[in-house]
Amino acid sequence: MTARKGFIRRRPFSAVAILMVVFLLAVVWVWRVPLQAFPSIISAYTAKEYCSCRYVMNNPVDYCQGYVKQWLPSTLTESLADKRVTATGMGRENSAQWQSQRQGCRLLPPVP
Repeated sequence: MTARKGFIRRRPFSAVAILMVVFLLAVVWVWRVPLQAFPSIISAYTAKEYCSCRYVMNNPVDYCQGYVKQWLPSTLTESLADKRVTATGMGRENSAQWQSQRQGCRLLPPVP
């Protein structure tokens, strides 16, 4: 009589790998809404903080670029005429504009 061994006993590494994939898929499913919002957060943070650094705190350009530099790449476009900053990162674009000395900078709604 030969007893048939179970899948886990025959292939323990494969079983662990399958369990890890199932666990990872479950985590991604639970966090799907925040994960979809993450790319927008990068460019929004960069635009708002750079705008505040430049127009509220009146710091020089190179200081503010270093202040908002992140591990994830993003590009900055600054319009001095209307004190507007546009940041692009992870395929998303957000803008912030200086309102007044009292109100500071405000994120602008995204253009569809």
